[in-house]
Amino acid sequence: MALVDMTVVEQRYRAVLAVQRGETKTDVAALVGVSRQSVHSWCVRYAVHGLAGLVDRSHRPDSCPHQTSPEMEAWVCEIRREHPGWGAHRIVHELARLAGSGVVVPSRNSVHRILVRNGLVDPRRRKRRREDYLRWERATPMALWQLDIVGGVMLVDGTECKIVTGVDDHSRFNVIASVVARATGRAVCLAFIEAMRRYGIPDEVLTDNGKQFTDRFGKGGEVLFDRICRDNGITHRLTQPASPTTTGKVERFHQTLRREWLDHAGPFESVLAAQAALDTWITAYNLDRPHRSLDMAYPVDRFTAGQDHQAGTEELLPLRVPPILEPDPRPVAPAPAAPPVRPVEVGAPREDGDAPPAGAVYRGGAVEFERVVPASGNLGVAGKQFWLGPVRAGVTVTFWADHELIHLSIAGARIKTVRSHLSANDLAALAAGGGRPAGASPLPPTEPDGTALEVDRTVSKDGLISLGQRSILAAEILAGRRVTVRIEEHTLMFFNPDTRELLRTRPNPLTYEQARKLRGARPAGAPPRPAVEPITVQRRASNSGVIMVVGQKLALGRAHAHTVVTAHVAEHTITVDFIDGGRRTFRRTTDQPVRSWKAQKPRNPSVS
Repeated sequence: MALVDMTVVEQRYRAVLAVQRGETKTDVAALVGVSRQSVHSWCVRYAVHGLAGLVDRSHRPDSCPHQTSPEMEAWVCEIRREHPGWGAHRIVHELARLAGSGVVVPSRNSVHRILVRNGLVDPRRRKRRREDYLRWERATPMALWQLDIVGGVMLVDGTECKIVTGVDDHSRFNVIASVVARATGRAVCLAFIEAMRRYGIPDEVLTDNGKQFTDRFGKGGEVLFDRICRDNGITHRLTQPASPTTTGKVERFHQTLRREWLDHAGPFESVLAAQAALDTWITAYNLDRPHRSLDMAYPVDRFTAGQDHQAGTEELLPLRVPPILEPDPRPVAPAPAAPPVRPVEVGAPREDGDAPPAGAVYRGGAVEFERVVPASGNLGVAGKQFWLGPVRAGVTVTFWADHELIHLSIAGARIKTVRSHLSANDLAALAAGGGRPAGASPLPPTEPDGTALEVDRTVSKDGLISLGQRSILAAEILAGRRVTVRIEEHTLMFFNPDTRELLRTRPNPLTYEQARKLRGARPAGAPPRPAVEPITVQRRASNSGVIMVVGQKLALGRAHAHTVVTAHVAEHTITVDFIDGGRRTFRRTTDQPVRSWKAQKPRNPSVS
């Protein structure tokens, strides 16, 4: 750099000497390739400062009256650190409120540059906004409410709750924010009715095509939400399919709800605790948070303007509620004393004709009970659904259930067997609800000693083995392993020859005579048993802190988003180890086997 400066100084010095020798400044400027004014400036600077005056000088002005002061820049950075969710627009608004008269507040672009310069925002390129949207807004409050449902509220037991939301179209005032365990049609209607009791009846309601709001794509009937709107003179408007921008105001409210509350709200003890925390945030949203689309006005200011009835008053328009949603005003009569019942041990033999009395005491063992298949063909028992198909609608199904298996039989023929999800309390409830002690398992008896055979095989890279010139799929995960195959009449059982741990089961395509001729066939030993110790897998949590293990969603919390955790899958529990040393145990509710062991790679390479 110094060499370049000396070269420039030398050129300028030669130009000054040429002028001093009598050449005109115009001719010297043309020879050097600069303007006449530059040559004149060099001569003046040389006469005053000598060679030092020919060095390059900064062109920066001595002062900049419109530059943001260091004090204002520090104030902007402090506000951003205290409120990480505030952008440049909100910070300018707050500065205008806090600054006194005579204080110049920087523009939004200036505040954004300050935040970028201090590393408080990501200077990534902003997406171009589409301009083909038709933007609209009702002229008065209570003219239109936009309703929707959003999830993401986690409880400590891993349950994910939903939030029924609603905003006033004109004011963006939140009128509904109800946490529900399940977003059923009844729960949505109860939240809607409570909002109308508090604020009044809107002229119109806009929703999507969710089954809680309409049966537009079902049989076309009237759901409970439609009836409430019809009874109260509310026009129910629906969006077009796959058009979330139509309800853009409530969708934008969901974005704010997630960024400012859901992303920072930890798992709650109960639905009531989550509702209390949400109510606190909603109060601040309606009363203390300026809305950018309202020119930084507060939603409560526009909601009360032009409102015929103030929130909190009792003089509201009469509200018509379907009887099925109204509480029963009649006093509840005390239930008559139940006659004493003889304790019956479910699972113990009973005398013929001795029917189990209601309220029988469950003391272990399997339970049998009957259920009728509904018209949908999806039969629910103790929180789990069994698909039997509409063709079996109205058919009585006999259940045989214990802690291990559940067998479904029709007219004495077993049609399905699944792994049991029932606990002792579940079996006790089924016994008290009309269940009876069960007999022997409907499974066929095991083969007597001497009829089962065993062979040793090595699984190929494709997960196949060869039995009697047949390629039989064992499992791709077993590729390259040496396994022992127990050949029974109907089943092939693949297990570890050292520990006799059961790995997989497949249907047996061979007859007994064909199995006897296999290479290395020998009489089978004791049947293999499933692994007692849990299976260890890895999973990567999603954006909302949820992982999927054996077909079961486990909500770990947003604090664990994008982290890799270790899960130990046992018969009835799933234990998750976190990278920070914490551990949580969940109840296992599915019977699916483990199909993947390693965590998936992130789609975005920048996500760790």
